[in-house]
Amino acid sequence: MPPPNPLGTRLRIQLKLSISRLRHIQQKESALAKQQRRDIAQLLSNEKDESARIRIENIIRQEINVELLEILELYCELLLARIGLLEQRRECDPGLEEPVKSIIYAAGRTDVKELLQVRDILIAKFGKEFARDALENPATSVAPRVHKKLTIEPPSTELVTAYLEEIARTYRIPWSGLPEAERKRFADEGDDDDEGGGGIGVIDTGLQLPSVGGLPEKVPLPPISVAPAAASTENPRPGVTFQGQNIKPATAPTSVKKSDIPDFDELSRRFAALKR
Repeated sequence: MPPPNPLGTRLRIQLKLSISRLRHIQQKESALAKQQRRDIAQLLSNEKDESARIRIENIIRQEINVELLEILELYCELLLARIGLLEQRRECDPGLEEPVKSIIYAAGRTDVKELLQVRDILIAKFGKEFARDALENPATSVAPRVHKKLTIEPPSTELVTAYLEEIARTYRIPWSGLPEAERKRFADEGDDDDEGGGGIGVIDTGLQLPSVGGLPEKVPLPPISVAPAAASTENPRPGVTFQGQNIKPATAPTSVKKSDIPDFDELSRRFAALKR
């Protein structure tokens, strides 16, 4: 039986920690963006378009960062699934060269210290020349999507407008940038709400804003009621009720176990989804 590889053991541990940390940051960023979208909806309702356009750029940057973290999480899962190849070979396997170099290139541009540990282990494993190639020639060594998302440039006017339009539609605000028919319909609905003391009262269940690839389809927002989390005499069966059915809420993973490592087919499917 061959002796354990200390470098491989450290890499395995840091990859698991990185996956857990990346997921946590994605959830945190998404929750923050959700509140900021509601604030922008209020600005549009008050006809403060210039302020809304400035603040929407921060949301777009957050969306891009979340997509980057998702890609890096997938790369960490891929390296964890193929840890044997990394441990057995001195040279980087051609099939792993892109994720390894992408992590080396992107780790220093994120706030994930666990990913920095992974980067240092990979550099120690494959050498400084390998790392220099990833850092100095990212256009050919690093995944194009990772390189593009780390490029600092202001969002286009078209993308900013597309985000504002989707926020206005979701919160049903008669914003001046919407087509006239939609503005009139939302204005009429707003008049009805004012008679009943309404306002921006749409249930925000996680708005999906447009990405560079295009706009998502509109999905109606159903009513959701949440019971208290802990069981008590008043609430013996806590949970979430959705359209009259009890749903067990999913819990965020606190750690990554071996059984959590996806197979190669699952990883391929998720990478294909990201590339669309």
